[in-house]
Amino acid sequence: MEPIQTERLLVRDFNENDWQSVHDYASDPEVVRYMEWGPNTEEETKNFIQRTIPSQKEQPRQKYTLAIILRDDTELIGSSGIKVSNPNNLEAEVGYCLNRQFWGRGYATEVGKALLRFGFEKLNLHRIFATSDPENKASVHVLENIGMNREGRLREHKWIKGTWCDSYLYAILDREWTTMRMGDSE
Repeated sequence: MEPIQTERLLVRDFNENDWQSVHDYASDPEVVRYMEWGPNTEEETKNFIQRTIPSQKEQPRQKYTLAIILRDDTELIGSSGIKVSNPNNLEAEVGYCLNRQFWGRGYATEVGKALLRFGFEKLNLHRIFATSDPENKASVHVLENIGMNREGRLREHKWIKGTWCDSYLYAILDREWTTMRMGDSE
C-alpha cells in the first residue's frame, strides 16, 4: 500500500528492520498496560513483525498493521492499524499504540484521523469502531477527539493480564465522518 502521510507522520507497512523500534515500546509495561499483549520479549516482538508481513500481500487485503513514523527524522514511534472485521457490512476496527516518549503530543489523534480517512475514502467502509479500557483516559480522549461516538460499555469484554476488563465501544459512520470533514473545511 502507499504510505499514508499526515502533517507530521508517515504511516506505512512494517518491515523486518522495524523490530527494535517496536520492541522499545512493546516491552514497556506502562505502554502495554491496557493491551491484551505484552510486555513483549524480543522474540515476541520479532514474531509480531513476522506475522504482519504476509498480510501485506493478501488480496483483498483485510488487515493493515502499520508503523507510525515521524516524517522529520524517520523515527518509528508506534503502530496503528485498521482491520476489516466484517467485509459484508463494510465494517472495520482501528487501533494504535505509541512509544511513551511521544505521548501527549497529538500523534495518536493525527494517526486516528488518518486511519478514518483511509478507511472511508480508500476502503469505502460504512462503519469504523474501536474499543478502549474505560481507565485509559488518554485513549478515550483520542477516540472522542477524532469524532467517534461512545456506543456503550462492553462488560468484562477482555481478559487482560489476569483479570477481566470492561471496554468502551466507540464508532463512527461514513455519513458522520463526511459531515465532520465538511465542517472542518468551512
